[in-house]
Amino acid sequence: MKIATFNINGIKARMNALSDWLDDTNPDVAILQEIKSQDEGFPREALEDKGYNVETHGQKGFNGVAILSKLPLEDVTRGLPGAAGAGREGIDDEEARYIEATVVSDVAIRICGLYLPNGNPAPGPKYDYKLRWMDRLHARAQELLADEMPALMAGDYNIIPQPEDAARPELWTDDALFRPESRAAFRAIVNLGFTEAFRSCETGAGHYSFWDYQAGAWEKNNGIRIDHFLLTPQCADLLNNCWIESAVRGRERPSDHVPVWVDLAA
Repeated sequence: MKIATFNINGIKARMNALSDWLDDTNPDVAILQEIKSQDEGFPREALEDKGYNVETHGQKGFNGVAILSKLPLEDVTRGLPGAAGAGREGIDDEEARYIEATVVSDVAIRICGLYLPNGNPAPGPKYDYKLRWMDRLHARAQELLADEMPALMAGDYNIIPQPEDAARPELWTDDALFRPESRAAFRAIVNLGFTEAFRSCETGAGHYSFWDYQAGAWEKNNGIRIDHFLLTPQCADLLNNCWIESAVRGRERPSDHVPVWVDLAA
């Protein structure tokens, strides 16, 4: 099973690019972030015509996540647990940043697609929201481990885990993506028992999944690695490979992110 996570930076602006990429690469599952579309405005039929089951958690003009799957999707849930609403106490959170579904193949795999808050400017209310959101993700991660089924959490984490994950780490010192609190919260989730798929397959610097549109970042390879797969032990046992499809950034009207893939023996 080949699964890709891809922040497409707007379904309306990138539908042609997304369609071409799907035709070229044919992922079994594509986990999308920043669709920037309400559910009713998402081009579901065009993607269903390509053979995909489509589940979305959208929002007008901002955020939004989706799962496209050639395989059946079951038990779909929307929204990261821990938010207030429906009589629950918790954090008031109306941003569409999280979706889950079980993909059914020879092995059933729980897919958690996420778009973690950016958090800038930091410090400040947006950064506080980022860290609270990560606390909720930590709690959900513990539940996934307790379930003892193959599961993965994938998407745009807006976290640069280590200095080698940035071409110029000195430029990110005070950024919410690289502040010590952000990186510590990410490590705390990984250290629960998850495998960071890319780093289990590839070491060293120079591997990036995001290049800003400004200042010739792509041409200078001034990138950062912020799109990640975290696998439960049961899912990590199925891992064949993980890689970044960086060439997509050089296509016409690209997203500022590129797909990251895992190949699972499932």
